[in-house]
Amino acid sequence: MSELTTVARPYAKAAFDFAVESQAVSNWNDMLFFASEVAKNSDIVTFLSGSHSPDATSDLFIKVCGEQLNENGQNFVKVLAENGRLIALPAVAEMFAELKAEYENEIEVEITSAIEMTSAQETALSSSLEKRLARKIKLNCSVDNSVVGGMLIKAGDTVIDATIRGKLDRLSHVLQS
Repeated sequence: MSELTTVARPYAKAAFDFAVESQAVSNWNDMLFFASEVAKNSDIVTFLSGSHSPDATSDLFIKVCGEQLNENGQNFVKVLAENGRLIALPAVAEMFAELKAEYENEIEVEITSAIEMTSAQETALSSSLEKRLARKIKLNCSVDNSVVGGMLIKAGDTVIDATIRGKLDRLSHVLQS
């Protein structure tokens, strides 16, 4: 996996720089997401691992993507195919999305709570986290009964464990030491 990451990084950076320059970051994000989903298809993976010419590979890939790719997106796919890197497209799309979030000063926050949060609670939590992290927040909320109560917040490298399960585990650890 780390090899794909290493291979994908320069392509993601080049695509992102071009997207910023042409003021089409969201459009490029959508194109790369769609193309990465195509690249994950088992039939396409089998085709990509075969010994086909770069032109045949890029032509088929572009036909499968159809109108989802503009001319620049098609050229990007051709470059990837010429270098035998279409298999790395999912990693390229993931890195591009990370660059986009950083560029837009946005962070994805994972919230795990014992019960489902209301929209008012989500809004209040989102605005509070925006102030604390000084970034736009995109919440991904999930419910896990094992946390017992409270919530677990993960934002990048920051983890805030305000769960009852976490407090009980810490208390147990202190009592055992």
